[in-house]
Amino acid sequence: MTMKHFKLCFILLFLFSMIANGQEKKEEPKFGINFSGYVKTDIYTDSRQIVNLREDHFLIYPENQKLDINGIDINAKNHTGILSIQSRITGKITGPDVLKAKTSAMIEADFFGNENQTFVDINGFRLRHAIIKLNWKTTELLVGQYWHPLFITECFPDVVSFNTGAPFQPFSRTPQIRLSQTTGKFKMIFTASEQRDFLSTGPDGSNHKYLSNAVIPDMNFNLQYSHLWNETNEFLIGAGFEYKQIVPRLSATADINIKDGVDSIYYAADDKVKSSAVSVYTKLRLKPVTFKAYAILGSNMFDHVMLGGYAVTSINKTPELRYDYDPVKILSMWAEISTNGKIQGAIFAGYTRNLGTDVDNTGIYYSRGSNINSVYRVSPRLIMNFGKLRIAPEIEITAAQYGKANVRGVVDSGLITVSNIRALLAFYYFF
Repeated sequence: MTMKHFKLCFILLFLFSMIANGQEKKEEPKFGINFSGYVKTDIYTDSRQIVNLREDHFLIYPENQKLDINGIDINAKNHTGILSIQSRITGKITGPDVLKAKTSAMIEADFFGNENQTFVDINGFRLRHAIIKLNWKTTELLVGQYWHPLFITECFPDVVSFNTGAPFQPFSRTPQIRLSQTTGKFKMIFTASEQRDFLSTGPDGSNHKYLSNAVIPDMNFNLQYSHLWNETNEFLIGAGFEYKQIVPRLSATADINIKDGVDSIYYAADDKVKSSAVSVYTKLRLKPVTFKAYAILGSNMFDHVMLGGYAVTSINKTPELRYDYDPVKILSMWAEISTNGKIQGAIFAGYTRNLGTDVDNTGIYYSRGSNINSVYRVSPRLIMNFGKLRIAPEIEITAAQYGKANVRGVVDSGLITVSNIRALLAFYYFF
C-alpha cells in the first residue's frame, strides 16, 4: 500500500467515525436545564393591622379589635410595605429515558425565607419546589417537594396577592410521593405526603413532629375529568379526599403536689387527632373568559393556612393522665371569573366559616381563628402584560367576624366584624 492509499484510507475512516458519532449523539438524549422565573416587587397599603406571614406580605385576615383605656381600637392603624421577596427562579431539567419512562426534574427557589419561629431570615434563599418525574404513556410518578394535593394546580386563584386565595384556598407545599393514572379523560391521583414548611400546631407550637410521630403520612386521593376542544377551550371537574392523623404529645405530665411544682410524674401518650377533608372544584376556560370554583369541608386545616385545628375535649387524671382531642371543622369556598388576553380583568370572592367541634371541649385550642365565626373576601384585579413586563393592581377587601366560642367551638356570641382594605400594585419581569 502506497502512502497515498494509506492517507486516503485514513481520511475515509475518520469521516466514517465522525458520521457514526454524529448519529449516536442524535439518538442519545442529552441532559439539560432551562431556567425561567420572574422578578417581582409588591407595593401595598392596609387600612388596619392584619394577621399575616412575612412582614405583612402574606395577608390572611384583619386583626381583632384591641381597645385602649379610652375605647380606641389600637389595631385600626393603617400601614404600608414594599417587598421583592417573591422573586423566584425555576430550573427545568431533562434527561434520557429510564425504565421505559421519560424523565424530568424541576427545582425552584425564591427569597421568602425559611421556616423558623421568628422568621428572621426574610430575603433568605429557600427551597420552594424540588421534584423528580417519571412519565410512562398513561402513568406518572412524582417524588419530591411540591404543592399539596388539596392545592389543584389546574384550578387555583390567579390573584396578584401572594396569599393565592388563603385562607379560603388550601395553601401548602409538602414532601410527597404522588402516582397519577390517566384513563381517557379521567385521572386518578394518589398521594402520600409529610410536612416541612407548612406545619400542624400543638403544645410545642408549629412542628412537623406531630404528623411524623403518627407514622402514617397525610393520605390523599383525587379524581378528575377534563375535556379540551378547539385548542383553547377546557372543562375540568374534580373531587379530592384527605385523611390525616397527628400525635400532639408523646407524654403527659402531672404534679403529685401542686403546691411545690416539682413532684412531676410522666405518662407515655399516643392520643391522636384524626381528621379528614373533602373538596370539589371546577374550571371552564373559553376564549373570552375563564371561570373557576372550589369548595372544601374539612377539619384540622391549620397546616393549609386556613381556619381550624383541634381542641382538647378532656383531660383524664385517673387512673393515668391522658388527653382527648377533637378536630375543628371548617367550610370554605371561593369563585373567580377573569377575562383572557394581554389585558385581563378579574374578580375573586371567598368565604370560610368555623363549624367548631363535634363534642364539647375544654376551651383549650391548638387552632387558627378559634375566636372567628367567619371570614369573607372580595378582590378585583387588573392584569396588564407588555411583553416580558406585567403591571398588576389589585384591591383586597377582607372582613372577619370575631366573637366568643361556645363549648363546641362555634363562635356565636359577642359578634363584631372588622374589615381591612389592601391596595396592592405589583410589577413583574419574566425571563
